[in-house]
Amino acid sequence: MPDFLLEIGTEEIPARMIDGAREEMRRRLIDLLVRERIAGQAIGYSDDPESPVLAFSTCRRIAVVAKGIRARQADITEHVLGPSTKVAYKDGVPTQAALSFAKKVGQDITQLQTAINEKGEYLGATVKKKGRPAAEILAESLPKEIAGIYWAKSMYWRGKSAERFVRPVRWLVSLLDGEVVPLEFAGIRAGHASEGHRILSPGSLSIDRPSDYSSALAKASVVVCTAEREQRIRKALDAATRTIPGARWREDKSLLDTVVNLTEFPSVVLANFDPEFLALADEVLVTVMRDHQKYFALEDASGKLLPHFLAVLNTDGDPDGLIRHGNERVLRARFNDARFFWETDQRIPLRQRVDMLKAVTFQKVLGSYFDKTMRVQKLGSLISEALRSAGSSVRPGVVFKAALLAKADLTTELVKEFTELQGIVGGLYAKAQQLDPILPAATAEAIGDAIYDQYKPESMDDSVPRSVEGAVLAIADKADSIAGMFALGLQPTGSKDPFALRRAANGIVKIIAEHKLPLPIAKLFSDARAEYADSEAERRFSKEIDFDEAIANFMRERLEFYLRDARGFAYDVVKAVLAAGCDDIVDAIARAEAVSEVRGSEDFASISVAFKRIKNILRQARETNKAVAEKLHESVLTEEAEKRLAAEIPAIAAQVRELRQQGNYGPALAQISRLRQPVDAFFDKVMVMVDDETVRANRLALLQTLLNEFSTIADFSEIVTESKSS
Repeated sequence: MPDFLLEIGTEEIPARMIDGAREEMRRRLIDLLVRERIAGQAIGYSDDPESPVLAFSTCRRIAVVAKGIRARQADITEHVLGPSTKVAYKDGVPTQAALSFAKKVGQDITQLQTAINEKGEYLGATVKKKGRPAAEILAESLPKEIAGIYWAKSMYWRGKSAERFVRPVRWLVSLLDGEVVPLEFAGIRAGHASEGHRILSPGSLSIDRPSDYSSALAKASVVVCTAEREQRIRKALDAATRTIPGARWREDKSLLDTVVNLTEFPSVVLANFDPEFLALADEVLVTVMRDHQKYFALEDASGKLLPHFLAVLNTDGDPDGLIRHGNERVLRARFNDARFFWETDQRIPLRQRVDMLKAVTFQKVLGSYFDKTMRVQKLGSLISEALRSAGSSVRPGVVFKAALLAKADLTTELVKEFTELQGIVGGLYAKAQQLDPILPAATAEAIGDAIYDQYKPESMDDSVPRSVEGAVLAIADKADSIAGMFALGLQPTGSKDPFALRRAANGIVKIIAEHKLPLPIAKLFSDARAEYADSEAERRFSKEIDFDEAIANFMRERLEFYLRDARGFAYDVVKAVLAAGCDDIVDAIARAEAVSEVRGSEDFASISVAFKRIKNILRQARETNKAVAEKLHESVLTEEAEKRLAAEIPAIAAQVRELRQQGNYGPALAQISRLRQPVDAFFDKVMVMVDDETVRANRLALLQTLLNEFSTIADFSEIVTESKSS
């Protein structure tokens, strides 16, 4: 069985787009091979790195290699339906419809069969379909797959009537073993010719077979395997760092991923900067090095920055030191700019910058950042008061002052130049400036920390604000944005989320969960929406959206995402818990933990099956208009099993309610498990849907009582068990 190689060679692709495109091309090829029945037996949809479909990429190429595909499709026999016999024959004579069908399947009219299905009798034919060569299928299909790769931004380079791609395509290699698959894309015909490293091995080279791909390019100074390039960079960073006693390079996975995708043959050079710049804040220095120059910072064992940095090169080294000197000059200029901006910004204190926010637009309808500041300040105070009332320790004054100054750094020169530092700069300036002479130092520090952390967490992997005050400020800021956008009808749809509202909501969930804040979601967003009352923005709010319902559904989705993806709870546990309520995030997590602990027990599995059965019975009763008694009447109970169950429910329910109020969900679930025997006996001995309307209604009421009393922790019918029918 032959191997297949496709390489798309381009001008330099933006680093952030490469990984997604590489994996998409891999998935597209797997889909194509499976769909067209030319996949080898081992090829499937798995993302296992041992998959026989491998993907490679550098800044100038994306490639896929499929090992052991079929040289041609297998012949297949299929039954084809034609027109109905009523249409195919008129007075026993074949009509044009029958003749056309016979011609289509390549058979004489007398060879056609009849087939009967639920719609009637039809003409049919058994047709042998000869398999096509793999090369023919690939040549026909791959140009569409290449054109279908998603890019955040793409371009024309052959006129607007031609194809778009992320960057101009310069060469294509498409081989089935040693033979060229004659596909064409962007005016380029595929062949054997690839290209080596732009500097170290310029010009074309020939790829003879797919199995030679990596080794052939390695000879041309191109490391096509992403993991191998990362390993080379890590080793080079370690080696360069060891030349500075006691130093270590600051681990930065995102930056590492970036430089991996910026290089084809990486090496590392150690360079230095003037120690005088260490007087600047570490955050400023690292941001300049990381985000603007793609340099790795060095630090000592205590985490203090050292006056050195590491640059990853896309060449085999810097023997004469020219590249090192060039990078040092560039970084010195950047650091000088940062120092100038820092010193310039100190002339206007943060407090005086608040009014300047009136000229900075937050959103064209929702107003300026000054408007947002006023809303967030009030919302932060409401959240603080709610937390204090619930027994949490929070300093409302810190939240109030931090909220006032939180967005002031948007007017600073440093943030205008280095936008990645917004919030961080505000926190640093708040600590560097004397906000209020009468403020205790600890309070000023707390205000600075809250401002510094206001945008956290930026992802599920990021940390939450360090203090409760920082958490309150971050929640208020995010809730204000979500409430305003939803009220305007600008909620996320599908994959589109231009205002990053999902990230903001994920942040709220994570903050509440990790700080264990007793903060009801519905009240939070009701208060956030109320801060827009009587504003110009409110007059533009959408009349078509049910704000409360939309927010509730949105936050439920985000909590479900957090519980499943961040906390790792099973999907059925999450569904069961959220069905019993999701307004209190901390409580939902506690319930999920308790349900997860007992999920595998025999008693709990039996209860879960029983609750599924109960819900089905009650649903069928509603659908067939069977009455359910308003309350349970003990006098109507006749069978011993139903009497026992009715007697057990009140005592167990009382204990469950008490434990539920205390948040003791493990013991509460243990109490519910005591219902297993009486519930099993009830279903073994008692027929619910009897003819007697009074008895039936009373038994349905018994089941409804059981469901109502014991579904406040989780909807147990959502739990998947082996004995649960599908």
